[in-house]
Amino acid sequence: MNRLEDIRRKIHEGTAIVLTAAELKKRICETENGPEVDVVTCGTCGVMSGTYAVLSVPVAPPGVFVKADTITLNGVPAIAGPCPNERLGLVDLIVYGTAHADYRYGGGHLFQDIIADNQIHATVTAGGKTYETDISGHELPHARLFTTRSAFKNYTAIINRAPVSQQTIFSVLPLEGSGTQATVSGCGEINPIENDPDLRFLTPGTPILLNGGSGYVIGQGTRSSPQKPNIAVHGDMTQMDPSLCGGFCTSAGPECLTSIGTAIPVLDVSTLQNLMVRDCDISLPVMDIADRQQVAMSSYDRVWTGTSRAVTYNPEKCLKCDPCAVQSICPVDAIQKSGDINHLTCFCCGTCVNACKEGAYQGSFGCLNLSEGDIPIVLRQSDRRRGLQIARKLQKMIQHHEFLV
Repeated sequence: MNRLEDIRRKIHEGTAIVLTAAELKKRICETENGPEVDVVTCGTCGVMSGTYAVLSVPVAPPGVFVKADTITLNGVPAIAGPCPNERLGLVDLIVYGTAHADYRYGGGHLFQDIIADNQIHATVTAGGKTYETDISGHELPHARLFTTRSAFKNYTAIINRAPVSQQTIFSVLPLEGSGTQATVSGCGEINPIENDPDLRFLTPGTPILLNGGSGYVIGQGTRSSPQKPNIAVHGDMTQMDPSLCGGFCTSAGPECLTSIGTAIPVLDVSTLQNLMVRDCDISLPVMDIADRQQVAMSSYDRVWTGTSRAVTYNPEKCLKCDPCAVQSICPVDAIQKSGDINHLTCFCCGTCVNACKEGAYQGSFGCLNLSEGDIPIVLRQSDRRRGLQIARKLQKMIQHHEFLV
């Protein structure tokens, strides 16, 4: 019996040791000879711009129009086709995660509404006429989510060295100039590809969790390289969890949040060595937003070691500003009218801590140690808490025989 067959047998018998990546890293520090483990689950959640959906939307009875010229869903523009669906009243379409109806609602928000089975308003123009209909997300006859690139092994930190601030997808408020602020992405040591850097266990057809639902690896994604590999994946939207995805508003418009969970069977010493990577071992290149050229190097322990996993609200420091600037700029609409934080929605990105000058919102988000001094991190576009959540979900699914390793 080979090692993989042995792991599957132990899972079936309920004797397999299945750890999340976070649990494994903790045991590495506590065990001199390395921990005993059969399967490790990894997870990541963050802004993944290369996400799109392929949908089929019933708009009108057959024969009402020949084919759709344009279509929007909740105001988000979609691309009708490629199949014209002549006279069927059924429109096949593609929606990009970065498409947006306005600066507060985009493709990521639409995907979350579909996954949550909310009502979707479709507007079609065809032959000079307009047709409208409402349909719930789970009534769509076809709804699949794809990523062109996701779960990069390594991301970059962004700074703005120009003397003036700049609006960018890498910041919620305009990114201040003169290299005084940094934004970061990536879940560090729990990220799937940090733990499988050679994509040994992320080959085409490999099962994964995509936004908490069943998904599969398509292959390597766009912009993948030996130094910075990533994967393309797909999954059924009706099986997904709306709390593990959504929209994220930046100063340059809405972006798309996506979560991915993977399982790594520990087959040999090489596998275990890769799984032992820690935040302090992972390089974090620092790039200037102007030309995306590297200007310095840091590491992920500056982002995740000893920093906050949740933001706290201190009502005694809140001046009850009307309107509240923090509420209006929160990228995931987690700040309530009372000033309290909806922690189910909160992404723990740090925007409110940076924006509230009275200090009503508190949290430590680290800083990058560069030659010119420490630069505070004002925005994290990845959520380690949700990365841990999807890894734990996958761990339980394996233990309950609901996920095949």
